[in-house]
Amino acid sequence: MREQSLAGQAAFAPANTADIADAMIVSSGLRIEVDRRRGRGAGLNPTGRFEALQRETFDDGWQSLEELPPFKTEVQVEKPRTAITRNESPDISFDRSINPYRGCEHGCIYCFARPTHAYMGLSAGLDFETKLFAKPDAAKLLERELAKPGYKVRVIAIGTNTDPYQPIEKEWRIMRGILEVLNKANHPVSIVTKSAMILRDLDILQEMASKNLVRVGISVTTLDRKLARTMEPRAATPPRRLETIRALAEAGIQTAVMAAPLIPALNDHELERILESAKAVGAAEASYVILRLPLEVSPLFRDWLLQHYPDRYRHVMSLVRSMRGGKDYDADFGKRMKGAGPYAWQIARRFEMAARRFGLTRRSVPLRDDLFVPPDGSGVQLSLL
Repeated sequence: MREQSLAGQAAFAPANTADIADAMIVSSGLRIEVDRRRGRGAGLNPTGRFEALQRETFDDGWQSLEELPPFKTEVQVEKPRTAITRNESPDISFDRSINPYRGCEHGCIYCFARPTHAYMGLSAGLDFETKLFAKPDAAKLLERELAKPGYKVRVIAIGTNTDPYQPIEKEWRIMRGILEVLNKANHPVSIVTKSAMILRDLDILQEMASKNLVRVGISVTTLDRKLARTMEPRAATPPRRLETIRALAEAGIQTAVMAAPLIPALNDHELERILESAKAVGAAEASYVILRLPLEVSPLFRDWLLQHYPDRYRHVMSLVRSMRGGKDYDADFGKRMKGAGPYAWQIARRFEMAARRFGLTRRSVPLRDDLFVPPDGSGVQLSLL
């Protein structure tokens, strides 16, 4: 194990030297061996950007790398003080959200939430997919927050950071507990997922839908099984996601398809097919987001491209940068979701035309917020005054 001080150095190469940095990654052996990361999305596991030392695994000539174990999913319990996270971003339609988990086992290489693992002293690469944090007290915390005097009802978004129905939810069942609290309180909720596991909670979702308290967005990034397997290794297959849309729609739940992210020269050509297929199984509306590559996501994604689609690498990154002012990413509000420039404009027009053609332009019915019944407040600490 080699350690190198990062003081005074940039953790990642700037955009104008990205191609050189990528070549260095391949030649330096920073990429983790395939046998150790089989079934995972990222090929790298760089040290978190806030760490003082950078650790690099290398062969010392004694074949010690062969003794390193494969990456396995580990779950730690996190004890947050609150369940609801607030935001003031003008780019999104909600001001509060809940994240039952930190990190995501789905391993989507493009996930914009990867850099958040740096706050835990971990890597945005393989650590993000394998070192997970669960919040088993989330439902209890939520109940307390909803019971507080003066609480104002707004739609709570779930799944906007990491997927609430990732594989470990089957065991931890944190998301189901949250839904039980929201259902009992008649609180509106919006859910985003790419997992068919959401159908496990169809009983609660149907009850909430009968009172217009829930809507669901299913992310469908591609209809190509091979691309899905490499890009989102532990997420549901494209056919399973379409079947999930069908089941939700037939259950009377407001269901949308999200073509997100669209990656130029890789999956953006599928936009019309994705919308048409989703409409055929019952989706009522649609949205899209352009690929986002903030902070550590950029080198991880570039390395993934070099592994799986080396012949498209330059073309994909050239188009990405054409929509981001010549950089890998532009975080400015109004641009980060849709991009800018001619290619971004073309995608926007294609989406508008396809959504209109397939009848996916209908605005969702606003969720009700007038049915809210505060929890009884059990467990809420009484004021001393």
